[in-house]
Amino acid sequence: MLELTVARSMPNCAGIRRRDFLRVGLCTLTGLTQAGVSRARQQAPPAWPKDTSVIWLWLGGGPSHIETFDPKMDAPVEFRSTTGEVKTTLPGITFGGTFAQLAARAHRIAVVRSFSHTNSGHGGGTHWVNTGVDFTGFDNGQPQIAPSLGARIAYRRGLNHPRTGMPSYVKLGGNIRADGPAYLGRAYAPFNPQGAEQNLLLRIPITHLEDRRQLLRSFDNMRREIDQSGLAEGLDQFNVQALQFLTGEASRAFDLSRESPKLREKYGSAQSPYSPARVGECLLLARRLCEAGASIVTIGYGGWDHHNVNGTPPVKEGFEQCSPPLDQALAAFIDDIYDRGLDKKILLVMTGEFGRSPRIDTRFAGGRDHWAMVTPLLLVGGGLKMGQVIGKTTARAERPDSEPYSPADLFATIFHVLGIHGEVEPPATRPGSRPVFGNLRLGGRLIPELL
Repeated sequence: MLELTVARSMPNCAGIRRRDFLRVGLCTLTGLTQAGVSRARQQAPPAWPKDTSVIWLWLGGGPSHIETFDPKMDAPVEFRSTTGEVKTTLPGITFGGTFAQLAARAHRIAVVRSFSHTNSGHGGGTHWVNTGVDFTGFDNGQPQIAPSLGARIAYRRGLNHPRTGMPSYVKLGGNIRADGPAYLGRAYAPFNPQGAEQNLLLRIPITHLEDRRQLLRSFDNMRREIDQSGLAEGLDQFNVQALQFLTGEASRAFDLSRESPKLREKYGSAQSPYSPARVGECLLLARRLCEAGASIVTIGYGGWDHHNVNGTPPVKEGFEQCSPPLDQALAAFIDDIYDRGLDKKILLVMTGEFGRSPRIDTRFAGGRDHWAMVTPLLLVGGGLKMGQVIGKTTARAERPDSEPYSPADLFATIFHVLGIHGEVEPPATRPGSRPVFGNLRLGGRLIPELL
């Protein structure tokens, strides 16, 4: 572990103070154990295969596919979108009525209406979409059995960007289940700047990240002292990366005050009463982290379990509460990445664990039940073909009425954007090193309409 002092007491002869020290090592950056450090030293690739990144925007709870991107206003009333519809910039295509700003940018969006799987449990569906592997035991409290998308990416790309030191896999916003590394080990867990126990650095809420100027000034002073003392010459490459992250441009990526007030206002800071995350601030921060070298940034924006039972709202009320911050943030993000020429570098993927039942359930007085057969999926950027709706559903939105695409297919397409080719699972190195639950290899195919 590397110890860096940022303090008020007497400095040592190298100009570095000894009290109130900030302990920083690769463990704090990415949740590594010492065994994980050793293994990562052997496996980390020398460079990124492509200068591309992914933002994984997770709508926990399962948003309705009808009120998002497939409103079905010609269906019988009990199957229609409860929020109505809004015309998009694509001829003949409408979105749910609470996404007016998103609809105005549909020419820069791709929606997959035939995204589908078969596990309608919150846990099981979450496991499948976040790992590419179906596992019903996750609903019964059993541990995650396959690595998440982010962990797979970190495994193939390395734990930190080779130039900036930015962690490869970062999580923001609310909690996302099944986002861990499973048998890959804690080295490949996400770096959480909001304060997971294994990530001790930057334990600061998203809303306070802009107030880190004093800490950043301390990092500036520390960098000068280290340069003068020659301390970095005695560190191995992994500790140098940790040091580089703390004192270089990567750490500044977390400082939202560096963005103009006008842009921050455009993204918005509102939040739904059903989610702790301010999705606009998270999306703006995610864009900054991707520019600084993160491979994947996940954002949890929950509150989409619209049963109208056990404290959950009915669909119409839920969308009217959850959608406005999301609609504003997505519109700002789309404009931002196109204005900055990042639409080929950053891919945003928005989905949840499943959709909702096509028929409004009279038992729930305006609620919808779980429905994995059709799951909403939106993509922006990544150099993929935008301005299209891929696939279609039956007249009442019960199931795909065209070629269905699975979570594994989505993963394959994301790997393509990142320049990750071939097998993304590690080989079993010794008996018992990996749980045996059948073949956990994904076997996904590219979604051809996006290429």
